[in-house]
Amino acid sequence: MWNLHFTLVFLVLVTSNVSGKQKPKSVTTFIEAKWPAAPLLLEASEYIAEENPEGFWVFVDALCQEKYDKFHLLSEKDQYEIILLEAQGYLTPSQVSLMKFALSLHIHSPRVEMFAQIAFDRILPSECVAVADVGGQLTCNVNEVGGLLSNVEKDNKIELFDLDHKYPSAEADEDGRVVVVLYGQLGTPELRAFHSALKELASAGSVQYVLRHYIKERSGRRVRLSGYGVELQIKSTEYKVQDDTKVKSKGMGGSEEGDEEEEEDDEVEGFNFHRLKVLYPDKLENLSRLHQHLLDSTSDLAPLKAWQLQELSLQAAERIMSSPHEEALKVLTHIAQNFPLQARSLVRTVVQQELRQEVKLNQAAFASTLNLQPMDTALFLNGMFFDVDIADIMTIFEALRQELRTMEGLHKIGIKGKQMTPLMALDLSQSGVQDYAIDIRDSAVTYVNDIEKDKQYRRWPESLTELLRPTFPGMLRSIRRNLYNLVIIVDPSDEKSRVLLKMAESFVVHSAPLRVGVVLAVGGLKMLPSSETGKTNAGLALLEAFNYVSEEKDGQHLQGLSFITDVYAAAEDREITPEQVAELLKAKYPSADLEDIFGEDSDYDIGRRLANDFVQRSGFRRLPQVLLNGIPLDEKSLVADEFEEAVLSEIMSQTPMFQKAVYSGELKDNPLDYAMNQPYVMPRLNERVLQGKGVTNLNLMAGNPFSEAGKDSWQWFLSHGSQSSPQDLTAAFVYRAKYTMRRDDGAAKMISNWVVGDLESPEGRQLLSDALEQMRSSKAIRVTPVLNPSSLPSNSEPWDKDKFLFSRTVTAALKVMRPEVSNQYLSKILNEEVAMDISLGRKSPTDFPIQGFDMSLLMEAIEEDDGEAMLRAHRAFCYQSLGFKSGGERAVVSNGRVLGPLDVDEIFGVDDFGLLERYAFSTYADKVTKALAKVREEDDDADGMDLAESGDRLMRLLSLLMSRPHSKSRFEIPSHGDKYSLIKLDAPNPDQPAFDLVVIVDPVSRGAQKIGPILSSLLEVVNCNVRVFLNPVEKNSEMPLKSFYRYVLESEPQFIADGKLAPGPMARFVNMPTSVLLTQNMNVPENWLVEAVRSPYDLDNIRLDDVESTVHSEFELEYLLLEGHCFEQTMGNPPRGLQITLGTNHQPVVVDTIVMANLGYFQLKANPGAWLLRLRAGRSADIFDIVSVDGTEVSQNSSGSKILISSFRSHVIKLKVAKKPDMLHADLLADEESNPGIWNSITSLPYVGPVMKDSLKWLSNLRVWKSTFGGGNEDGIDSQSSDSAQERINIFSLASGHLYERFIRIMMLSVIKHTNTPVKFWFLKNYLSPTFKDSLPHMAERYKFEYELVQYKWPRWLHQQTEKQRIIWGYKILFLDVLFPLSIKKIIFVDADQVVRADMKELHDMDLGGAPYGYTPFCGSRKEMDGFRFWNQGYWKNHLQGRSYHISALYVVDLKRFRRIAAGDRLRGQYQALSQDPNSLSNLDQDLPNNMIHQVAIKSLPQEWLWCETWCDNQSKKYAKTIDLCNNPLTKEAKLTAAMRIVAEWKEYDEEIKHVLESVGAEEDAHHVVHGGQHHGSAAHSEL
Repeated sequence: MWNLHFTLVFLVLVTSNVSGKQKPKSVTTFIEAKWPAAPLLLEASEYIAEENPEGFWVFVDALCQEKYDKFHLLSEKDQYEIILLEAQGYLTPSQVSLMKFALSLHIHSPRVEMFAQIAFDRILPSECVAVADVGGQLTCNVNEVGGLLSNVEKDNKIELFDLDHKYPSAEADEDGRVVVVLYGQLGTPELRAFHSALKELASAGSVQYVLRHYIKERSGRRVRLSGYGVELQIKSTEYKVQDDTKVKSKGMGGSEEGDEEEEEDDEVEGFNFHRLKVLYPDKLENLSRLHQHLLDSTSDLAPLKAWQLQELSLQAAERIMSSPHEEALKVLTHIAQNFPLQARSLVRTVVQQELRQEVKLNQAAFASTLNLQPMDTALFLNGMFFDVDIADIMTIFEALRQELRTMEGLHKIGIKGKQMTPLMALDLSQSGVQDYAIDIRDSAVTYVNDIEKDKQYRRWPESLTELLRPTFPGMLRSIRRNLYNLVIIVDPSDEKSRVLLKMAESFVVHSAPLRVGVVLAVGGLKMLPSSETGKTNAGLALLEAFNYVSEEKDGQHLQGLSFITDVYAAAEDREITPEQVAELLKAKYPSADLEDIFGEDSDYDIGRRLANDFVQRSGFRRLPQVLLNGIPLDEKSLVADEFEEAVLSEIMSQTPMFQKAVYSGELKDNPLDYAMNQPYVMPRLNERVLQGKGVTNLNLMAGNPFSEAGKDSWQWFLSHGSQSSPQDLTAAFVYRAKYTMRRDDGAAKMISNWVVGDLESPEGRQLLSDALEQMRSSKAIRVTPVLNPSSLPSNSEPWDKDKFLFSRTVTAALKVMRPEVSNQYLSKILNEEVAMDISLGRKSPTDFPIQGFDMSLLMEAIEEDDGEAMLRAHRAFCYQSLGFKSGGERAVVSNGRVLGPLDVDEIFGVDDFGLLERYAFSTYADKVTKALAKVREEDDDADGMDLAESGDRLMRLLSLLMSRPHSKSRFEIPSHGDKYSLIKLDAPNPDQPAFDLVVIVDPVSRGAQKIGPILSSLLEVVNCNVRVFLNPVEKNSEMPLKSFYRYVLESEPQFIADGKLAPGPMARFVNMPTSVLLTQNMNVPENWLVEAVRSPYDLDNIRLDDVESTVHSEFELEYLLLEGHCFEQTMGNPPRGLQITLGTNHQPVVVDTIVMANLGYFQLKANPGAWLLRLRAGRSADIFDIVSVDGTEVSQNSSGSKILISSFRSHVIKLKVAKKPDMLHADLLADEESNPGIWNSITSLPYVGPVMKDSLKWLSNLRVWKSTFGGGNEDGIDSQSSDSAQERINIFSLASGHLYERFIRIMMLSVIKHTNTPVKFWFLKNYLSPTFKDSLPHMAERYKFEYELVQYKWPRWLHQQTEKQRIIWGYKILFLDVLFPLSIKKIIFVDADQVVRADMKELHDMDLGGAPYGYTPFCGSRKEMDGFRFWNQGYWKNHLQGRSYHISALYVVDLKRFRRIAAGDRLRGQYQALSQDPNSLSNLDQDLPNNMIHQVAIKSLPQEWLWCETWCDNQSKKYAKTIDLCNNPLTKEAKLTAAMRIVAEWKEYDEEIKHVLESVGAEEDAHHVVHGGQHHGSAAHSEL
């Protein structure tokens, strides 16, 4: 401390002459959502609903207590504290901490807004705080609900969604109840009154009560967002292209963010000034001087020599590891986020040899096992990999939630610490699992061909090695082996079988490499009565005819199949009759004895019983079925349009298995035997067991088991049952269940089967009997019954215990007998005759003694409990926990996996229980057994528990692991050292579940800039062990980071002194270098579309020397992107040019888009709400129908597909469409007369929602902005009509930065002044400043042109560019086919810095000679530039083969031709291939079309259409129709200077625009456009 004091005094003396502190210059920004903020209470309720659906209603009940009558009047901070207090009742401390984080991130704000938007679309009475929708009738008065219920029309259905909050009622029949939707705000008296009444009605079974959020008075505050990054990138100043505009900042309106004095950096050059000022309060003035001196000395960037750059990454790692252990993460963040300023001090750092060696060894391990290179940044959350460059905090948060549920469940079971690791690594989900198959080597299968023996295949090669020969994709290999065996199981008289048998015949006739077999299951799933004959049953007649014809043709079953298809042809669409079959058979075979064939004792009734037995053994519940090598095809594909494709697809999926087997030598003979011996071949295919259809998972971890009442007692239920939640009932059952098993050997049983049924019914007893019979052949199963009586007396009726004697006998036996003894006893009494005797009192339960057991104990147990509490509790468990609607329903619950309820006539027999066991071991039991072995290795006491406890723990463990959603792959992180390059931070609570967070990062990489704040926040939010492996590059050839970075994130909501919620987080850059030129970039999640909405500054060119204090900007989350992939159902091709719309019930088209051929990709912009997805009216809807929409939060209904946008996370859907029957040959992109208004523009979505009070006004006056994929014609005039509006000229351009926006205004003016035809300008909205967008309406009004702002998000699957300039170049060329409506036939791109001197109609009308676009070649007349003409040498000279290299500053596109030849898809494909190489496509927008000139032709425009001084001589200037301000690599002349010198009319245009803007909007624009001295700055697009 003495040394620190001495140093401080010395430095203060040295700097005593330093001038006083200057006001710091800074850059600040934030993002707000487009919708108003909602109370934290509503967001908290949504978090609770996701964590614990039952807890949601407990939470609502708690907030509706009288003590919270004044909740809505409390301060936001007091409300927040009440929320946390109440949440602690049903959330763990870790979940509460995550909830705070979620509230800070506003993760559930979109969900709340979605409900509010649904409420707004319902058009609720504007004067009501809470509104009940009673079966379609609205009321604001709770007393009117009862009367409205009696008037509800049955057909008036209210559409409900999976995300709706549905009150759990006590009655089962949900379908028959009236739906009442309550729209209101939690915490208000109005909602409290409605909730109390509707809760009572729902509990009585009168209504289905649904609660949706609705906020009558919306806050004026928008949702302040976090979870994004802001970058200030240092720009090159090679070309001086900064605007000379001076900006006054008063237009920011004095926001607290922009005007408040900025915080200082706590640490500068190693001095923590915040701490120093606390320690030395008497030295504040001197400390301030020292602080300013250090800032002044470090704020300028000094260039580093090449040798100084080489070890910057290693030196940063050394600096980090040399810092105090607890400060290392903060130092990492500080260096990475401020690297340009830190680099100079880092070069003096000496790197230890030990660090070098450890890093080198670790890098080798990371590269070999994780495929990570030094520049990669990876986050491993419990071993799950996240690419930090791509992953957003929302994704990480969701992973934390899912992992926490599992970790706390394991901790609750007793598995702690490192014991969790092997179990957490298990993925027991069935995602990606091979489809199950059944053995088809059965005599019931009649094959109609044999590829290995039939003559028609004799020319095919026999060797299985032919499978290894390469073929074209989709091509089938013709090999004379029975590789692919197609078995069709049908009732031949069933209409559905016709297309299948016809196709089967076609496969054989056309020599497809398929062996085809049929199982003619006459009668379907049930055996026909013996009285039926071929004369009375058409199916049996077809079977007998098939056998007769086959026999007549010497066993050629193909002839028999052909006869059946002939019958189909003769019947056409009519029902087949036995007479038709007989008549056709007699016609084809005159000698046939019809009586002998179709009579009662027919010799041709062969195979019927075999077929029926095969169907019964198979487990199929529906026919027809088609199996390929035993694997069932999807039942949806068993139709004419899809069957052939489904067969081909299954062949393709099975071929790799055979190829691998042949290559490895496993398959040498008989492919069918090989396929049938695979582990996925099951003895039976019960879809409930194998495919999980209708299967749910019970939560066995939560709830109160009421253990204080005793393990054998259910009496508590009679007094506390009404207060028990479904989770409480489940916990109580787990705690009290008594099991029977084959033998009590002291080992925990892997499978716990609960058999649900009414033991007073034969069906219930049979199910239990079958379960026990199968259990006796296994050592791994235990069984207990769950009683679901068909009927119970009401609470007011007397209890007749004798009515349930058999059920009481079974439960008493399980209570008093050892498991193996009860097994023997139950096997006796479950005989149906015995069971009836006991139930009817003809025999006593003690009449069936077991050797060694005192039967009097059984009788005592039966007599001492009348069973009422137990039966009522079991029945409540079946309804509330299992979700069964009525008594007597049967099911099987295996380790918490609910299979059922079973259909009334469904048989779940011994074979099914056997299948269930085999399924369990093949999918999860074996994996868990191995993992538990690893657990025991971690802890010798891990299995020290008694049998009952162990069995229950194992059951709960399996249920917990199986119920997890599909998990990402997990990795073990290898390392060869952790002493010199590892930051290690231990969990603060080692006794609680702790996340394992591992980061591998180069400390001076883009990933390091982002990961530091994320880790710091997570350390505050969750209990975690953190390891950060520093993975620096050994040698840097250039500056590794050229930007400053801030990641906006808070761990919990913040409040100000008066209890109000703080405005929210923002990105704040302080102590930045003032002389360099910076450009601001927003690094947001992939599906966010943000735009700058408030800033007078040029965010593309920020120089702090030129501003007074703070450069402040405000951004808005304009849209959440809905992405999708669209394919035709039949062919699987993307329907290029298909138009898709998104809208509401009242506004059918709010946004729309076009499908591209690349992956069938499309994107739509939306905001939270329920949106209708439809095909655009016109050719799209005329030719196609929507077949299906798959994805999360999708609801299908008669009016279309509802897409719910309810989160910040990505929304991706899969859309299938099909051509209408009469449009099979129609071409979507074919010529057709324009239909004005059909497109109505590709519109944007201005925010429409509850913030607007007058719903009816919104419906009549909704302003649809004209825009492609967003934003646009802000005067609201409908400008869409197609090009038929008398040759309108469409001009496309884009710009970024104030100077280029200044240029683009001049370009527009020059076009208007020289073009006599109406002009419409199209601008890319993505990078336009608020200033420019504000000026457009004024210019449009003054010069009478139309304009539209188009917007498109760079698709995530397309290689991303990181530099803003290259992104802009990409937008010029990559998305031309989808940026504009189909009605736009031609568009002309004009660079922002061009001046037009000709009528653009001349260019518009120019014949492109069949080319999709026309470009102007580069001039060759200015000879002094020959050295810069790279296209005249090397690669380009060889590639162009005498063709011109064209400039991208001006081009005309025939969009119709462009789309027809899929030019956009070709360009994107070539870009994807070339852009992986950072040295390719240096000038992206020029190099790409010139590189593709042989595939996508370019029409060379006349040279006069583009003149630029750099490349064209002065003599040709007089012929110029446009002048472009190309950069000059010789002179590096500033753009502005060049414009004034080269273009005579430029100054005149500039002054005219200035006066226009000042005159029409002085109050808005005059202070933005005041010309001053020239400054220098940024890199421009080099057209070369």
